Amino acid sequence: MSKQDFFRTALSDFTFESASGGAIRHLADLGYTARQISEKLTYPTPYEKVRSTVWKHLLDTQVVLTQEPGSRQVCGKAEYTVEHDKYGRTSYRLLAPQGKAATVENWKERSYSRDRDGNLAEYMAKMCDRNSEENAYISCEFGIWQRRECTKFQAAMQTLNERQREYITGLIWEDRVCFHRLNKRMREIVVKLYENGQYHGTCFFLRTAEKVEL
Repeated sequence: MSKQDFFRTALSDFTFESASGGAIRHLADLGYTARQISEKLTYPTPYEKVRSTVWKHLLDTQVVLTQEPGSRQVCGKAEYTVEHDKYGRTSYRLLAPQGKAATVENWKERSYSRDRDGNLAEYMAKMCDRNSEENAYISCEFGIWQRRECTKFQAAMQTLNERQREYITGLIWEDRVCFHRLNKRMREIVVKLYENGQYHGTCFFLRTAEKVEL
């Protein structure tokens, strides 16, 4: 890369970070979808740039994991420091976590049973209260479906309401199983898919060391 191209890229990154980067992450933390964020930005930012920024932020803050929850590869809560290079470009550096995330050596594995566990939505809400949402995850194969099972993905999206569909399609799911924090929105999405026979996966509850297959 020539010095001129490097400077142009650095200037573009600096402009984006100053105008949109922080706003995108803030709105993502508030629960806005990538489409909603794109519509709220005053600085013109390509939708794909918004999507990639949101996805990276969810990975950095561990709302989404690409390693199985409870494994040793998963670090603690992400923390950042703002840095500026000699070109004035702003960047956010991920700091080393202060403590290790919970690891689970021996899972208690079982399958969900409506007869035993009751209504799925109520059951997951109860387990999230017991473990806290930060210690509850659900496996997701949306990226695999998008690339390898398009018909399955499209059918699942038709089952969801507009906002649920907008959230899922606004994320850049990787072509592998990912694990999304089991927050209220994801619980609602999973329940709707499960009740329509369109979801099979696993819940991970770290504090109680329970792995529950749906």
